[in-house]
Amino acid sequence: MNWCRNLIASISVTLYLCSFGVAAAPWDDMTGEEVSQKLVEKFAEGKYSPKGADSCLMCHQRTEGVTDIFKGAHGDLTSKDSPMAGLQCEACHGPQGNHNRGGKEPMIQFGKDSKLDAPTQNTVCQGCHNDPEQMAWHSSTHNLEEIACADCHVVHAAKDPALDKLTVNDTCTSCHTREKADMNKRSSHPMKWDQMTCIDCHSPHGSMSESALNKPTVNDTCYSCHAEKRGPMLWEHAPVTENCVTCHNPHGSVNEGMLNNRAPQLCQQCHADDGHASRVVLQPGMDAFGGGKSCLNCHSQIHGSNHPAGSLLQR
Repeated sequence: MNWCRNLIASISVTLYLCSFGVAAAPWDDMTGEEVSQKLVEKFAEGKYSPKGADSCLMCHQRTEGVTDIFKGAHGDLTSKDSPMAGLQCEACHGPQGNHNRGGKEPMIQFGKDSKLDAPTQNTVCQGCHNDPEQMAWHSSTHNLEEIACADCHVVHAAKDPALDKLTVNDTCTSCHTREKADMNKRSSHPMKWDQMTCIDCHSPHGSMSESALNKPTVNDTCYSCHAEKRGPMLWEHAPVTENCVTCHNPHGSVNEGMLNNRAPQLCQQCHADDGHASRVVLQPGMDAFGGGKSCLNCHSQIHGSNHPAGSLLQR
């Protein structure tokens, strides 16, 4: 019962000492603090229902989506790792106590309607989901921003949309709206067609890398698909070896190749004193520096070259 201990530990000792003086109140009238106090009292009493889910479903089977839990992994009675194989509904929602007698006692509730804060809700999930994939959760942006597991995951469903390749992007972009806009620009990875997903590159539960990347660095992430850019090259282009996002926006861009800016303006951010490369062409197409691919008309091997005469990345 690790999740029980985690939940109790997440509520302060002060609340625990005060809880025994708090009278039962209707759920809707309770504050988050009063709910926490009452839950600590219920866990101390440990009054679980002898009928398990049958007691809950007497009332809650009328609630939309409740019985869908039996279609997923959390409701699998044949799996020893499933909550339903143990305390059933109360494995996650806490001991029933007198909850079904007049509705005076709260249960642990998840999602936007919960009176409990996100860290307290999450301790219930983390009681079981404490594998190495969650090791960076406490320092992750989602945790620091107090995002609850239930904000992304749906337990009472046959398929969790956050774990389904065809719906995970919708789950992420419901909050990450800037990235959603980038995904729909003219040059982007094929994410809007669900051929790629956000979790191909990022770990929503956090990682030891920047931006919660699955790989150690941005470049390692890009190289996992774009292996031809990895090198090492005889002649290297410094921005390429340092960070791909110096020139590219991986979520999408209005420029070809997901570039942050069009050439020659992109190149001129660094090459400002290189003679012809510093020229700003008034009308595109006037000469080799403004027409077609601009700087790339000549310096076509911009990611690096292995040619003996490729020091200028021209061949």
